[in-house]
Amino acid sequence: MIPREILQKIRRIQIRTSHQVDELLAGNWHSAFKGRGVEFEEVRPYQIGDDVRAIDWNVTARSDQPFVKLFREERELAVQLLVDLSGSQKLGTTTQTKRELVAELGALLSMSAIKNNDKVGLTLFSDGIEKSIPARKGSRHVLRLIRELLYCQPMGVGTDIRFALEHLNRVCKRRTVVFLISDFQDTQYERALKVAARKHDIIPVVITDPREHEMPNVGLVRLQDEETGEAITLDTASSQNRDHFANLYRRECDTRDHLFRRLRLMPIHLETGSDIVEPLHKYFHLRETRA
Repeated sequence: MIPREILQKIRRIQIRTSHQVDELLAGNWHSAFKGRGVEFEEVRPYQIGDDVRAIDWNVTARSDQPFVKLFREERELAVQLLVDLSGSQKLGTTTQTKRELVAELGALLSMSAIKNNDKVGLTLFSDGIEKSIPARKGSRHVLRLIRELLYCQPMGVGTDIRFALEHLNRVCKRRTVVFLISDFQDTQYERALKVAARKHDIIPVVITDPREHEMPNVGLVRLQDEETGEAITLDTASSQNRDHFANLYRRECDTRDHLFRRLRLMPIHLETGSDIVEPLHKYFHLRETRA
């Protein structure tokens, strides 16, 4: 039996995101992803003006004349939410935790997909796969996804993005639009991300909290890592400590963003306590423009 407060949270998120979906959609979802899901249909002889990138080199080599591949757009997309539920998602120093932000984002993306007649699935992970729900349609299916985003109690506390991406490649056989939602406080997932990006349309969504990049001056504090359990006492009155904290965070962000650029991935950056619709608007518009 789901506790009443969880049901109330689900209902609040459903009501809030139903308005956001109408605001977000305004043509943005379809135009951003149109043509991303395509299936090979046939080949035909090359004609002047055809995109040379569409040349089928195998057929061309066999026939001694150039042929190009023709594709048809799929009527529906497969959308997968790959969501990090590790211990660090409990952090929240504004009006919401990172996990609450992720739940609202997941609801918004799910409802947007359903309104466009696309299927949406959900995979929750920590240092293992916590739950995997196949892509389906329908409002009842979306409510189940929201419930899992809010209510699922992960067995693990660590983060293993590599394992989650490898699981994605095993279970998703067709090309899928994948929202990889995490704070990316992990390493050694580069190769798995590279493989997944060749097969799927990967969209990294970076979730942060203001206190992760700026330490307040509040004197001595006791800090504990939610994923490792390690605890330290830190003097936040020290400007040297605050600067070191900020520099360490910047280096980690630079490493992550450099990886995204090398793999030609366009990330979305969201912060707790901030609006999520406007960054999505900008992102979808940018995708449409680049496409």
